Amino acid sequence: MNKYRLKSKIRNVGIAYLLLFFAGAQYAYLNKWGTQIFFWITFGGLGIWWLIDIFRIPAMVQDFNDPIFDEIEYIESMEQNRYREREQDRYRDRDDFKELRRMRAERSGNLLDEEWQKW
Repeated sequence: MNKYRLKSKIRNVGIAYLLLFFAGAQYAYLNKWGTQIFFWITFGGLGIWWLIDIFRIPAMVQDFNDPIFDEIEYIESMEQNRYREREQDRYRDRDDFKELRRMRAERSGNLLDEEWQKW
């Protein structure tokens, strides 16, 4: 999956608190619809569940975001590996090109052995 698409799925603690205080929809924000419906039916556990959630929201948001961050980290490490491989290939190609130029110069007689050692 695209890392920018994953970044758009990251949840914010502040928004979760706003949803808790104004709509009681913090579980819906974290894609826990079964728990959200139960929260609404019980009126937030008659307020007790609501009070407990005030302290639980940061951990719930972190638990939701952790797999997303892990996936983003994996994608970025793969991109860095591909970049390193391309850089190594680029330098490898330069060395091959240098060898090819030396062979052409020797074949044409434009390069003596002493000149190649200096080069």
